[in-house]
Amino acid sequence: MDLDAALDLPVAGRGLRPGSLREQLTPGPVMLVFLRHFGCLFCREVVRDLRRRAEVGAVPRTVFVHQGDVAEGEAFFGRIWPEAAAIADPGAALYRAFGVERGTLAQMFGPSSAVCAIRAVAKGNGVGRKVGDGWTLPTVVLLDEDGSVTWEHRGRHAGDHHVWDLLPHAAGAGGPAGG
Repeated sequence: MDLDAALDLPVAGRGLRPGSLREQLTPGPVMLVFLRHFGCLFCREVVRDLRRRAEVGAVPRTVFVHQGDVAEGEAFFGRIWPEAAAIADPGAALYRAFGVERGTLAQMFGPSSAVCAIRAVAKGNGVGRKVGDGWTLPTVVLLDEDGSVTWEHRGRHAGDHHVWDLLPHAAGAGGPAGG
């Protein structure tokens, strides 16, 4: 499936406009955050980090994409960020369309991931029941109103997601987020 076709897929979840992924793109830029799996401590960390940044306007409109069903997404986000918008993608069609990669053993459990796990645990994040593909690498994609990718971050390992200061600001100023 190509990206243009993916934009026309109907989406379901929480905090969404009715219709397709394309309907989620207006107005302004939208940051799609492809989560690893709900049991992942890095998944919990990224949602909590983005919630804090969103509360001060330091990120564009954020829509999470997860591999659980709608009810699993409701339960997860209801605990961590009740106001979050999230697309349920249990068949991983959007993950494939956006080229979200699966990691290797070293990318999941190597030294870089271990250091990031210490960081995530120090922030109070733990593990839970796995919902989704445990081998998914973190991916963040910024889309403009037309659905064009204007910025992306492809995780090099399971805990590689601390790129928020490199993200173009929500207002479209082109500077770093929060700057």
